[in-house]
Amino acid sequence: MTTASSPDRPWQDTALSAEKRVELLLQAMTLEEKVAQLGSRWAGNDMADTELPADETINVAPMEDVFAAGGSLSLEEASRDGLGHLTRVWGSVPQTVEQGVAEVIRQHHVVLEGSRLGVPALIHEECLTGFTTYGATVYPASIAWGATFDPGLVERMAAAIGRDMAAVGVHQGLSPVLDVVRDYRWGRVEETMGEDPYLVAMLGSAYVRGLQSGGVLATLKHFAGYSASRAGRNHGPVSMGKRELLDFILPTFETAIATADAGSVMSSYADIDGLPASADTWLFTDVLRDDWGFAGTVVSDYWAVPFLASMHRVAVDTADAGALALTTGTDVELPDTIGFASLVEQVRSGEVSEDLVDRAARRLLLQKVKLGLLDPDWTPEGSVRDSVDLDSAENREIARQLAERSVVLLDAGSALPLDPGVRRIAVVGPCAADAKTMMGCYSFPNHVLPRYPERGMGVEVRSPLDALRNELPDVELVHEVGCAVSGDDRSGFEAAVAAARDAELVVAFVGDLAGLFGHGTSGEGCDAEDLRLPGVQAELLTRLLDTGTPVVVVVVSGRPYALGEFADRWAGVVQAFMPGQEGAAAIAGVLSGRIVPSGKLPVQIPKHVGGQPGTYLQPALGSVESAGISGLEVVPLFPFGHGSSYTTFEVGELRLSATEIGNDGQFTATVRVRNTGERAGDEVVQLYLHDVVARVARPLKQLTGFARVSLEPGSAKDVTFQVHADRTAYTGPDLRRIVEPGDFEVLVGTSSVDLPCRAVVRITGDVRVVGHDRVLTTPVEIVEAGGG
Repeated sequence: MTTASSPDRPWQDTALSAEKRVELLLQAMTLEEKVAQLGSRWAGNDMADTELPADETINVAPMEDVFAAGGSLSLEEASRDGLGHLTRVWGSVPQTVEQGVAEVIRQHHVVLEGSRLGVPALIHEECLTGFTTYGATVYPASIAWGATFDPGLVERMAAAIGRDMAAVGVHQGLSPVLDVVRDYRWGRVEETMGEDPYLVAMLGSAYVRGLQSGGVLATLKHFAGYSASRAGRNHGPVSMGKRELLDFILPTFETAIATADAGSVMSSYADIDGLPASADTWLFTDVLRDDWGFAGTVVSDYWAVPFLASMHRVAVDTADAGALALTTGTDVELPDTIGFASLVEQVRSGEVSEDLVDRAARRLLLQKVKLGLLDPDWTPEGSVRDSVDLDSAENREIARQLAERSVVLLDAGSALPLDPGVRRIAVVGPCAADAKTMMGCYSFPNHVLPRYPERGMGVEVRSPLDALRNELPDVELVHEVGCAVSGDDRSGFEAAVAAARDAELVVAFVGDLAGLFGHGTSGEGCDAEDLRLPGVQAELLTRLLDTGTPVVVVVVSGRPYALGEFADRWAGVVQAFMPGQEGAAAIAGVLSGRIVPSGKLPVQIPKHVGGQPGTYLQPALGSVESAGISGLEVVPLFPFGHGSSYTTFEVGELRLSATEIGNDGQFTATVRVRNTGERAGDEVVQLYLHDVVARVARPLKQLTGFARVSLEPGSAKDVTFQVHADRTAYTGPDLRRIVEPGDFEVLVGTSSVDLPCRAVVRITGDVRVVGHDRVLTTPVEIVEAGGG
């Protein structure tokens, strides 16, 4: 039951509008108290002083200075005037649910009892592969979500994550990552959902809806351009014009705000054409606020504010950096108050307007009101439950479904599914027996637990070897590692080769082990020089193939690796993008044939280790059409959207509702997809558009709609895409987004290359300028085909 607000705290009156309550609180606040709302404190951060085992050290450069600055105050000192955020109470050290609940309550009481007004802090946590805390379900990495092409399932996963986080007192999740892959060498490819803006937008918006349905604010990151750094180097400068930014990077964020009402946006570390994102008023005010109408909070990526001085060198010191970030549009500094620590003094000296402080505080306090933190009956104890199963059977079931739908059969070859008559299989490679290779960088086992090896992984995670033993109980499995994921130790080659020679079949598990800042081959700060398999894995694979024993290759990775040198030699190849806690069983099921694979590539698989444009979104000069003008081949080994199956499908009978529409009209494109094989399965029908003649060089094709379709053997369904003229819009020569008249090819099929259905639609009328109110999505209807 709601308790009435006290007369001295009228902002607790729930009968008033949220906006009125915020204004009443702001009026009661001193300048110090308002500024305190813009800061945060990471009381549990031990990354700077924890030693790793086996002579490893944690590489925190270039964060060593900010670690020291942020850790100089106790929570009591940092919150004497209140506090905006509490940072990663759950995600910093391994703890039980009971211990975590107690720590949440403790930190809340420090903030409430040490400050005059008793305004609770908002707690944020990472949730990129699930709730990043000890003992919580580890879902597949984001790049695996991309491989599912299944927004509904991603939304279910995010809703489960949101419910778990809200149950233990978390208010904001630092996900999803809406960066669009531009260079496969970038270490954080695994955190993205792929290389196509529409795929990322649809999956990312689904994640936002799911997480926020559980009562947890979603945070869109990294705004913007972070994934397009030169040479794929973390924190590297970005060479990108505004047209590319507007057409390929920003639409994912815009869609999540317009269609899912995302609550928060996180700034990027990147500088674009020399201007750091956190210092870009055009990005954070003109576009985000004025054009898109975003009303939530902008939070800094960790230490992005002081980085304006220490890394970008566009500010004199941290105080100057804080003033610059606030003016540009950052509302809350994470994970500790460093740059914003001088704002009180700067306002009093006239250097910074108090209106800017009020603007940011108003945005954050409005969220606190809507989350119930300013209600009179809110208490730390009442905000949490102490009997929450963070790895429930329901969670694991969702993780299983995601994993199974994400595994991509690149080529069944001659050996897949496995022949039930095979009796001796050599299982080799560094990813075969290491369960950690199933999980991404931001999973708790790979993100935090390397500093606590005695704590295990907190959840049960099978390795592929264990899963195969369970899947194939009557088969003799001989295991040899062969080599590590990284490094140049070849001492295990001979044993692996001997095992291969003595076997009827080899299953070679190669790929990545995620880590932080160089302590892995994939993940934040783990960028690749080229797209060769890490370490000496390519050499091991060559030696195995040389034995003459059929080799099935399973790549378990966070990025695509170049496999062209093996393409005519394997007996089958599977791509699994860090499929999470239930991933090993999913891989084993695909290999055995128990599971009919249905994953599709959200990124292309390159043929060569370097020297080609990576993503499929290329204009004529970056595509196969440019053959002959350069000696560098641009054809991928496997294209975007590709994925084979153990059944067969036909897509045909394209029907258009119109072949000519006005510049504000729409048409429908219907195809019939039929399962022509002997097993039930899913196919992902994909619609692409090609602007035949445009005012700027445009991609030769771009994904405009997609649908996952489940079909029994012999059955058929009609898939209808509703395509508005706005879906052809692009940024013209004057940087205005336009729909222009002309011919557009409509291409429908099962990958960006396999497009058997083709037609042309003409748009008539004048050039039309469109804005944020344009149609951003392509609705799809799936019905049973008549006469099926």
